[in-house]
Amino acid sequence: MSSERKQEGAGNTAPAKWHEETLAVHAALAPSQYGENSEALYLTSGYEQPSAEAAAARFAGEEDGYTYSRLGNPTVTSFEQRLAAMELAPAAIATSTGMSAILLLCMSLLKSGDHVVCSHSMFGSTIKLIGSEFAKFGVTTSFVAQTNLDEWRAAVTPQTKLLFAETPTNPLTDVCDIAALADIARAAGAWLAVDNCFASPILQKPMTLGADIIVHSGTKSLDGQGRVMAGALCASADLVNNVFAPVIRSAGMTLSPFNAWVVLKGLETLGIRMRAQSANALAFARWLSAQPRIAKVFYPGLESHGQHALAMRQQSGLGGSVLSFELKADNATDAKAKAFAVLNHLNLAKICTNLGDTKTLAAHPATTSHGRLTEAQRAQAGIGQGLIRVSVGLEHVGDLETDFLQALTHAA
Repeated sequence: MSSERKQEGAGNTAPAKWHEETLAVHAALAPSQYGENSEALYLTSGYEQPSAEAAAARFAGEEDGYTYSRLGNPTVTSFEQRLAAMELAPAAIATSTGMSAILLLCMSLLKSGDHVVCSHSMFGSTIKLIGSEFAKFGVTTSFVAQTNLDEWRAAVTPQTKLLFAETPTNPLTDVCDIAALADIARAAGAWLAVDNCFASPILQKPMTLGADIIVHSGTKSLDGQGRVMAGALCASADLVNNVFAPVIRSAGMTLSPFNAWVVLKGLETLGIRMRAQSANALAFARWLSAQPRIAKVFYPGLESHGQHALAMRQQSGLGGSVLSFELKADNATDAKAKAFAVLNHLNLAKICTNLGDTKTLAAHPATTSHGRLTEAQRAQAGIGQGLIRVSVGLEHVGDLETDFLQALTHAA
């Protein structure tokens, strides 16, 4: 166990009895000797050691103390503590991006001959990383329908070590039953990891529903203003300290102190933003549903969503800030042309593949986030050429409706 991991529990200023809103503001390392009110940003790659003996003990994990920022940094520790507290998780470990968090997850838990089960409607890069890149090293993957528990059960083999779910999914917002998947994973002796990027700990806390590991892209809602990249895994102290930390120490998918500080401050307003953006997204989704040029709207907050009741139970009664809609079209070529026309005529909303931002962002998943998948993989995931994903921000909903109405009119 590295000394930096052990230090996480020292000086945490946030009692577990505090409410979520309070934890979002106060969970962090204690202030330094200077008594700063805002958490300090420690921009340093290394740390001076009091003696050669202390340096040796700290590098060996026998004594608390920071040694090198690839292995640990006080600002990064504060971010880890705050996220873990908000997720009601025992511990967290930060990474440079959301995808590096998934890389750390797989590198730490899997070896040649192991098997993974995950949804075929997950984020495109996740599908490529697990299904293609790790296949080079002898890890096999079965992709199943997100909402079909029978398919998850049938896919499990004696070699299954990991069930990986994303809920809601990107971009179709499919919702899976976390508690039911946890039962399947336990019966198989496997881990259940849940990507909580869309919901965030404000709407959904997967570990309270039986998940073993929570995956985050801090680039999205945790930061909330599109400034930096970050990722994290939340899990038990044993997994963080003894399984994930040794790998990150060697592989170095480390979160920079500056990025950690930005996301740490972003967490302070996460609750306010997620609730406001969820309200905006619901109103906007209802408006989109009434537009004659739109075939279908995908949003968990709508009663028409296939897993609406489940989503409301799991997500604190809120649908989140991300939705997608499918344009009416004659064929794939027509659908793509219309989708591009809508995107190109937007003025307020911007074409950008990020999400969870305070600004409304729109993207064409088939040619961006899922562009590296084969046409068959996209078809299996339900991602057509007429699909547009929208991350709803904090603008006035009436302005968004006006912007999209004129864009839809031009596309027609």
